[in-house]
Amino acid sequence: MTPEDAQAHIAASDPRFALTEAVIGGVRYPVFANAPAHLRVLLEDAAPAYGDRDALVYQDERWSHAELCREVRRVANALADDLGVRQGDPVAIAMRNYPELPILILAVAALGAVAVPMNAWWSEQELAYGLTDCGARVVFADGPRHQRIERLAADNGLALIAVRDAEALPGRPRYEQLRDGGRDDRWPDVTIAPDDDFAVLYSSGSTGNPKGVVLTHRGAISAVYSWIMARLMAPLVADPPPPLPEPDKVQPPSFLVVTPLFHVTALQSNFLQGLASGATLTLMYKWDPEEAVRLIKRERITRFTGVPTQSAELMDTARALGESLDTLEAIGGGGAKRPAAQVGQLAEAFPAAAIASGWGMTETNALGILIGGPDYVAHPEAAGRPTPPLQEMRIVDGDGKEVATGEIGELTVKSAANMRCYLNQPEATADTVRDGWLYTGDLARIDEEGLIYIVDRKKSIIIRGGENIACLEVEGALHRHPDVAEAGVFPIPDERLGEIVGAGVQLKPGARVDEAGLQAFLADHLAAFKIPDRLWLRSDPLPRGGTDKTDRRALRAQCLAADTEAGAPINEE
Repeated sequence: MTPEDAQAHIAASDPRFALTEAVIGGVRYPVFANAPAHLRVLLEDAAPAYGDRDALVYQDERWSHAELCREVRRVANALADDLGVRQGDPVAIAMRNYPELPILILAVAALGAVAVPMNAWWSEQELAYGLTDCGARVVFADGPRHQRIERLAADNGLALIAVRDAEALPGRPRYEQLRDGGRDDRWPDVTIAPDDDFAVLYSSGSTGNPKGVVLTHRGAISAVYSWIMARLMAPLVADPPPPLPEPDKVQPPSFLVVTPLFHVTALQSNFLQGLASGATLTLMYKWDPEEAVRLIKRERITRFTGVPTQSAELMDTARALGESLDTLEAIGGGGAKRPAAQVGQLAEAFPAAAIASGWGMTETNALGILIGGPDYVAHPEAAGRPTPPLQEMRIVDGDGKEVATGEIGELTVKSAANMRCYLNQPEATADTVRDGWLYTGDLARIDEEGLIYIVDRKKSIIIRGGENIACLEVEGALHRHPDVAEAGVFPIPDERLGEIVGAGVQLKPGARVDEAGLQAFLADHLAAFKIPDRLWLRSDPLPRGGTDKTDRRALRAQCLAADTEAGAPINEE
């Protein structure tokens, strides 16, 4: 079938994917007519549909779909009864990939409140910014995050709740005390509309501080059901069609979650999609390729999605251990572009798995562009094609006019999955979303086959192993040091992480700080992954462009050239 025929066939034969239209924020969009109205319904539907099948696995702990649903209900009621959380209230969650993180997100959503999962690598200063910006009065945190937030909680009267290895503050209950408080486990009596907010996720933009991206229930569910539909379409459009699996060899879906659940790749495309598909979701607290191989074998994992570094390390470790990992049916990528050479290597190493990649944004609930299987092997540089059936995409020039095939312009997306707004930033929202179209800041082109290629970024963003880093934020932290006159931050190509952070720094006369001293200073102001891996210190001014702004491209070229002349070449693009 053609993609259009496959889409029409599935929409006509499966009521879940029937389409209608809805007006959202004054703009008309195609939407799924019969999708769950909100995330609580998605969870309610999963429990009876998948019975006692494991839904969530963490180390030696397991929750069936029914048990997960029951814990979510109890925590939702505790949020309301013990902590006074009401519909629309923000609730912050600061932790690594513990099972309490997704359970809390679902419980907050079930109450009609707004979950704010915070970047677990943020410094105390960054956490303070996020908590102040979102206005949360209740915060759940594991040990390291709890320690960073304690002073802020005391000064601002926040209800800081200890999770796992955190030591509870006097008079504050722990998570398990709230969960086990003996309340009935009926769903909270609230009415949730499809376009109510369900979460705020923070994403580094081109400005100094992260932006809070406000996402709705309909937006998240639109993304989830689009991915499920794309999976159903794949065998219908394959040429030749894949052989039907033998009934006794069909594996139940089982996903390994290796990226942080405070990002859309793990939360939306893995966890929420997995719930809707009846998958078993196995969480990793932190990435360890040998542990990943062990879990894939033990849990019979069918789907692995990680940043390119992780899939490369999984491949190398499996080879070193002599493991075929033949339960894997799909190896996806997200967060950063996979090196083209890695695509064929993965396909050779895991012949039974479809190698795939995607492009998406926090602002789109991770929905966007997909490519996989032979198409990806044949076009490893491509981002792929728009995920059906809700999205429209255009590549436009500076005047908003669509460019011709093959020409480069800015990628724009119109979809019910798009964010509602940036929190507390109406000007940034108006600049990014115009008449329903989200201007992504990514420069792209489309070829004659309909494949989209992401070629550059308009915004000053570094993507280090899947983590977005705003150049201006790092520059702002460098300028806090008394010996720094000026700083310019830029990406350096890196074989393992894709990009790492570099900075050229003009020091003031008489300055005595060195590279290690500046990096140590930055540790008090930035998450570790944002601290420049390389610093070039200089006494002369940084190069400037025609508008008198720092010319990052010229600065980067100067710094890399200086290394080459000194006999320490950098992996230049």
